[in-house]
Amino acid sequence: MIRPVIGICTALERARWGMWDQEAVLLSRSYVEAVQQAGGLVVMVPPDGLLLEDPGEVLDLLDGLMLAGGADIDPASYGEQAHPETVDTVPERDRFEIALVRAAIERDLPVLGICRGMQLINVAYGGTLLQHLPERFGHHEHLRVAGTFDGADHDVDLIEGTLAARAAGETHHATKSHHHQGVDRLGEGLQISGSSAMDGLPEAIEMGDRRFVLGVQWHPEADDTSHVVVALVAEATQHMRERVAEGTAA
Repeated sequence: MIRPVIGICTALERARWGMWDQEAVLLSRSYVEAVQQAGGLVVMVPPDGLLLEDPGEVLDLLDGLMLAGGADIDPASYGEQAHPETVDTVPERDRFEIALVRAAIERDLPVLGICRGMQLINVAYGGTLLQHLPERFGHHEHLRVAGTFDGADHDVDLIEGTLAARAAGETHHATKSHHHQGVDRLGEGLQISGSSAMDGLPEAIEMGDRRFVLGVQWHPEADDTSHVVVALVAEATQHMRERVAEGTAA
C-alpha cells in the first residue's frame, strides 16, 4: 500500500524527557494517529530557515499539509501590539509556517489548519486576530480548562455546500475547543464557512478557488468521530495519484 504523505508542522518548545531538558520540536501524538488512522503517512516538518527561501524543497515530498495547534501567533505578524494575554509566541515558527502555507496553497496542495493553524492561514493572507476572546464575548467557553479537552465540547454551524460542511459531513457539528484567540479581520481570498453556535465567532474558513484549503478552529484530531482529517487524507490521496500519473507520463 502506498500512502499519501502528510507533512505536519511542529512546535518549538522546551521539553523534558529522560535526563534531558532541552529545546525540542514537538507534536502531539493525536495529530499523528489521526492521519495514520485515515490512511496517511506522517512527516514532521520543523521550522527550517533554508525553507523560507525555497519551501518547494519540502513541499515536493508532500501530498498534503497540516498546520497544528500550539502557541499564540506573534501579533507583529499582523501588525499589532501584543495583548497582555498573548503569551509564549515563537516568531521563528510563525515566519516559517506563513511562508510554507502560502507556497503550499500557491501550488494547490491540500491544506488543513487546526486551531492555531486556522489562525495562521488567516494571518498569512493579511487577516488579523482577536487576541483574547473573553474580552470580546465576556465568557471562557472556548477554553474552559487549560490543557484538556474534557468538557470542551461546543457546537458550530457550517454553511451548507462548503468544504467545511463536506469535510465534517454535516452542517451542525459538535466540536472540541481549546483556544482563547480567533479570527477578527478575514484574510484576502478567504471565506467564513462556519461559526460558533453560541457567539458567532468564525470557526471555519476556506479558500474557494483551491482544491482543499480549510481552517477549523476546533480540534478534529482529538475527536474519534470527526471526519475532517479523513477528508484531508482523501484529498491528499487524489493529489498523490495525480503526481504519480504525471511522473509515469513524463
